[in-house]
Amino acid sequence: MSIESTAADADADTDVEALATQLGDAITTLPEYQSFEDAQAVVESTPEVQEKISEFERIRQEFMLARQTGAATQEDLEELQTTQQELHAMEPMAEFLEAKSVLAQRLEALNQAISAPLAVDFGGEAGGCCQD
Repeated sequence: MSIESTAADADADTDVEALATQLGDAITTLPEYQSFEDAQAVVESTPEVQEKISEFERIRQEFMLARQTGAATQEDLEELQTTQQELHAMEPMAEFLEAKSVLAQRLEALNQAISAPLAVDFGGEAGGCCQD
C-alpha cells in the first residue's frame, strides 16, 4: 500500500465520520425528533406517569422473578398486562409512544436510504458480527 493510498483512506474515513456527525446533527432538527424529545420531557416531568412507570417496573420485575422460579401465574401476567395498559393509556405516555413510533418510522426510512447503495442493512446488520 502506498503512502498516497493510506492518506486517501484516512481522508475518506474522516469524511465519512464527519458526514455521520452531520447526519446525527440533522436528525436532531427533524420535527419527528423534536416531537419525541418534547413528549419524553413531559413523561419525565409528570409525577403520575413516573409513579405508574415505577409500579409497572416493580410488577414486571416481580413477574420475571416468579417466571424464573416457575411460580408465575396467569393472574400475575394479567396484572402486568393491565398495569402496562393503564400506563400506555395515560395521555403523556400515549403521546410519547406515538412520537416514538413516528420517529422510528422516519429513522427506518433514513436507514433504507443509507442502506440502498450498500450490500448490508446499515442499521440492522452493519454492527452485528455473527449474522446467519
